[in-house]
Parts: sequence; structure tokens; C-alpha cells
Amino acid sequence: MLTILGFAMIATFLVLIMMKKMSPIAALVLIPALFCVFVGKGAKLGDYVIDGVTSLAPTAAMLMFAIVYFGVMIDVGLFDPIVRGILKFAKADPMRIVVGTAILAAIVSLDGDGSTTFMITVSAMYPLYKRLKMSLVVMTGVAAMANGVMNTLPWGGPTARAATALKLDASDIFVPMIPALAVGLVGVFVMSYFFGLRERRRLGVLTLDEVLVEEKESETVLVGAGSGNTKAPVTSGGAGGTDAEDDEEQERFTVLDPQRATLRPKLYWFNALVTVTLLTAMIMEWLPIPVLFMLGAALVLTVNFPHIPDQKARLAAHADNVLNVSGMVFAAAVFTGVLQGTGMVDHMARWMVDVIPEGMGPHMALVTGVLSLPLTYFMSNDGFYFGVLPVLAEAGAAHGVSPLEMARASLVGQPLHMSSPLVPAVYVLVGMAKVEFGDHTRFVVKWAALTCLLILGAGILFGII
Repeated sequence: MLTILGFAMIATFLVLIMMKKMSPIAALVLIPALFCVFVGKGAKLGDYVIDGVTSLAPTAAMLMFAIVYFGVMIDVGLFDPIVRGILKFAKADPMRIVVGTAILAAIVSLDGDGSTTFMITVSAMYPLYKRLKMSLVVMTGVAAMANGVMNTLPWGGPTARAATALKLDASDIFVPMIPALAVGLVGVFVMSYFFGLRERRRLGVLTLDEVLVEEKESETVLVGAGSGNTKAPVTSGGAGGTDAEDDEEQERFTVLDPQRATLRPKLYWFNALVTVTLLTAMIMEWLPIPVLFMLGAALVLTVNFPHIPDQKARLAAHADNVLNVSGMVFAAAVFTGVLQGTGMVDHMARWMVDVIPEGMGPHMALVTGVLSLPLTYFMSNDGFYFGVLPVLAEAGAAHGVSPLEMARASLVGQPLHMSSPLVPAVYVLVGMAKVEFGDHTRFVVKWAALTCLLILGAGILFGII
């Protein structure tokens, strides 16, 4: 019964938010509360919620101060060169912009933290997508898939969990998986290319003239001709202009207001040094991530805006994002608390293992790879790697499948996992991009699943899994 109710709770949640019948925050709170009563454990709802909130409180604190930190860095102009660099590559071409989004998300993902990746990627790309009227769901989908592939880095979490659960060395799991993961990442870039082509067909191939902005009474306004359906080329030397003309136009095209009062050009290298130090400290684990962001946010806020009214103004400017994201995380704590506290997640995992046919024993690595898609989507990584993977590995060992193969196969589902409603980072992504979670889910699930299958297929082909 708990198995059925567990799947029913997740299905009800997904259907309601995808059909936009409830907001994600309301659904994350009310649906599990209702099912907790159905299970007959309504009296323990408070305990389950407190346990869930306690486990996610550090994550919520990290996100709150990380949003303030990166918000201030955007205000003072740290990411302006990144935007200009992407724009220089993209030349107002939607296809290049989407591919640039995937590349940027993949590069930033090297720090191993999904929330940081999404904050930096959205900060750099959101103004560009809005200016060109491109689909923001494409941006969130591409960023989530690229980060999902890169999330398998040894310091990203899943690989370390798999190594700990099966008592293996993380490098022995990850290094042989690199070719398969590379295929998955290339797959994301190829999908990005086709998403970009679709956006190009919808908007037309824009020239810089058509999206050129100029300063007028301290506001940026669009000027230039056309409705965006012109087919004038944007490549250098073509009808769109010479290299010199393109470069001159490029300098004049600004996504972030270059005259905004919050810019701190004299402190640029200080801010860059603090950011690099912060990311290094995260990777080296000098301090817990929430503590690092608390210290970082307090430092850059004080140095860049020494006057108290200015600090209050910056905090107020980012309050919406902080409230939306932290509220979503605490609401998700209700969902995960009930799912785990009632025992639903354990029953769901055991049912999934029990339904595996006996004849599939020698192919348990393949089975694990396939199961990692739904299980890591409907469960937390902790639940999957510490609760389900050891059981699957034991079943595989009985048929001669090595724990290393099982551990590698367990990483396959990460591109889909990063868009799970149980992952706090995804709320940072959709919150900062101002995208409905249901819209993001509808778009990304099928393409993320395809990316997972590409990794699995490559792993089998290369003899890794």
C-alpha cells in the first residue's frame, strides 16, 4: 500500500504542477500532507516536516546567501565581460546563444555545485534571452542537462555517494566513465544546436542592427529596423556588415546597463579574486558551503556598498529571488520529509528491485542504469545511492557483475535527476529565470532522459558498463 501511495503522491504532484492547477510551493506542502493522512500517520506529520526542514536548512541558508552574493556580483559588473564574450560569439544568433548557454553551464559546473552553476549561467544569459525574446524554457532545459552530465564529477556528489555506499575509490568509478559522459555532453551540445535552430526559425536570423540598443535618458531602448523575420546573415563579412563594423556594433550592444549606479569598476579585480577564492574554498572544502557564502556575501556587500542605505537597497533588490527560492526549498522539505518518514521511499525502492526478472541477473548493470532514471528523479541522491544501490549491487554480485560496473551504471540518471522536484538547485534555476516549474518539466524530461540513454548506450558500447 505504501508503494502505491508513494507513486500516487509523486504522480499527483507532477500532474498538478504541469497542468498549472497548483503552484509548486502549494503542491509541495499540501499534497504530501494529504497523503500523510491517507497513510494513517497524520499525527506524525509535524515530526516528518521538522526532520525534512532540519535536513534541508543548510541548503536553504546556502541558497539565500549565494543569491545575495551573486546578485551583488551582477550589480557591480563582475559578469559583464562574460555577457559581452558570449554576445561576441553569438552575434545575436539564437542558435549560437543556446549553444553558448550549454557551454557556459558545462564550464561553470566544474565547481561541482548545481546552485552556483545555475546562478552564474542565468545571471549571464537571462538578459540576452529576454532582449531577443527567446524561449527561457530552452535556457533552463539546456543548463539543467549540461549541469546534470557534469554533476558526475567526483566532487559533485553522486560519484562520491556511490563510492561510499559500495566502498570503492571514486576515481576508479569516474575515470573509466569519462568517454561515456563525454558522449552525453556532446549530445547536450547537439540538442542545443537544434533547439537554437528552432529558435532561429521562430525569430529569424537577427543582425546586430536589429537588436542594437542605445542609451537614451539613462534607459536602454531597442532601435533599428525589422520585425525579427529578416534573413540577413550575421556572419562576419556578409550582408550583416564587415568585421570592423560588427566589432563596433558589438561594443555598442549592451545587455546590462553600462551606466548603472551599482557598477564598481575600481573593485573589479577584488570581486573577481573573492569569487575565485570562494569557488576554490568550495572545491577544497575548507569550510561548509553555507558558511562560505555567508562570509562572502557579507564581505562583498560591505566592501562594494559601505553605506548602510546602499546595502539595504541591494538586499531589497534581491529579496524576491531569496524568498522564492528559500520558500521552495522549505516546501520541498515537507515533500521529502513525508516521503521518507512514512517509509514510502523504502517500499518504492524494494518494489522496484523485486520486480526485476531473475533472468536479468547477469545484466544488472544495464538494469541499474535504466532504473537510475526514474529512481533518481523520484528520490534524493542519498536515498538512491545509500538505500537502493547497495541492494542492486548485491543482486548483481550474485550473478558476477562487479560493484564497479554497478557504481558506474548508477551515474547514468544524473542529467534527469537535476530537474527533479526534489533537487533544491532546480528551484534556483527556474526562480531566477522566471520560468514555471511545470513548463520546465514538460520541456526537459524527454530530452534529459535521451541524454541519460546516450550515456548508457555509450557505456555499454565502450565496455564500461
